[in-house]
Amino acid sequence: MPAYVIAHLQEAAPHPEIVEYIERIPATFEPYSGRFLVHATQHEVKEGSWPGHVVMIGFPGVAEARAWWDSPAYREIAPLRSRHIEGDIILVEGVPEGYEPTGVAKAMREALPADEPRKLPTGWDRPLGQAVRPSFG
Repeated sequence: MPAYVIAHLQEAAPHPEIVEYIERIPATFEPYSGRFLVHATQHEVKEGSWPGHVVMIGFPGVAEARAWWDSPAYREIAPLRSRHIEGDIILVEGVPEGYEPTGVAKAMREALPADEPRKLPTGWDRPLGQAVRPSFG
């Protein structure tokens, strides 16, 4: 399944190290078949607030995304960004081709007590790379 590195980066003043980071990061993707999916584009906030920028990098799977993040080539350039831009970065596993959420919704509905407050299923915090098989209870 595909995996994505998603960054929500705050506004930052231009800096030569940020320019160098942007120039060097594409080469770090190559061994892991990664590529930018979203970068240096405008976004439109539909709910809530989202100051700053969105960056999304796609990989064939979680193993490749982790290997890229931990690679010497990326670890070498990461401080060029992190010294100047604050933000949050996550690694998230995608869903398989043809994913249909109605099975999850059905299991959640069946687990809902008729007269008690509804609660989310457990199991959504599973380690990346494991199949989604939430338990309800």
